[in-house]
Amino acid sequence: MFHFECPPMPHFVQIGQDTYSIGRKHPDRSSIGVFDLLFVTGGCLYLAEGEHELTLPAGHFGILRPDLEHRSVHPCREETHFYWLHFQTTGLWHPEPYDKEPLPPEQEPLYPPIEYFSFYLPRTGSVQSLGVTAEQFEELLALYENPSGNSRWREQQLFHALLSRLQEDSKEDTAQSAHLQLAEEAALYLRKHYRDPLSYKRMADELHFHPNYIALCMKRTFGCTPLDYVTQYRIEQAKRLLIHTNEPVGTIGEETGFGSFPYFVRCFHKRTGKTPKQFRLLYRQNKAST
Repeated sequence: MFHFECPPMPHFVQIGQDTYSIGRKHPDRSSIGVFDLLFVTGGCLYLAEGEHELTLPAGHFGILRPDLEHRSVHPCREETHFYWLHFQTTGLWHPEPYDKEPLPPEQEPLYPPIEYFSFYLPRTGSVQSLGVTAEQFEELLALYENPSGNSRWREQQLFHALLSRLQEDSKEDTAQSAHLQLAEEAALYLRKHYRDPLSYKRMADELHFHPNYIALCMKRTFGCTPLDYVTQYRIEQAKRLLIHTNEPVGTIGEETGFGSFPYFVRCFHKRTGKTPKQFRLLYRQNKAST
């Protein structure tokens, strides 16, 4: 599973198709700089990425990372047709389970006025609607080979529709999908109730799972505990109020669920490297000078 932090969404680069005769191999490559999406419609590809082998029979797709070695394990044993599609992102991404270390405060943007969200892609899977998916690849291929005035914009639209199709159709491991779904539900719960004191029992009753399992799913998906998640969300809400209102700092701390003024200041400084008052003054001074 790949986890993309959006925006930006992954973007389409190029597409093609190929037919391998019996005995032909996919070329070995290393660190090609783009994600390589392969969709097999006939035959089978036998690949490996690092130490992980990847067998793609007809009706299956696989996504190879841009930063690892790809190689063939076996030559094709029958005529094999497949589409290949290169895409990339300028945003943050990582493979599951979560392995990204948080940025230190001085490297975090002080006030990014963007609502970020997670986008997940299975590393491999089968598709239920083989014909429809093949048609989407063909449509994107035709547009790429015969560009028009607005083709670049249309290519990205078709590409995102294709990713959505692969998400819906792929038969991803149910246990892995379950942990992602629970983590997203827990995150939604925390965003809805960020003004309230965090109660693990109340959250567990709402989501019908043990608190330890909820925390494990969030750690695996977001790289943080429920407390870390809601604390960061509270800080983002506090930033908005510090910039756009004249409410006292203590009032903002209470409104965003921190409970006490010292705790609010301590958490805010730990996450941003500045006190709430320093943050407010810095932003307003910057705005006044522009």
